[in-house]
Amino acid sequence: MLGLCLLGQGALYVLAGARRQDNYMYRLFSLITSPPRKVIACLLPEAVGSVLIGVLTFVLVLVLWLGLAFVRKFV
Repeated sequence: MLGLCLLGQGALYVLAGARRQDNYMYRLFSLITSPPRKVIACLLPEAVGSVLIGVLTFVLVLVLWLGLAFVRKFV
């Protein structure tokens, strides 16, 4: 679910543009995805932009999901 929220937030980032903060769904996705985004932001340097933080968060969630699916299937 977190991965889907990150994808939805990214899609609304592209579609809504500068007015994305006025969009209720974007704010809901932002509320749901803020804890893992904050963890990733703490691990990265200050100069990294918010878009890269979102992409890295999605990649981390995807790798964790695939890893857990692999462990469940073969272990």
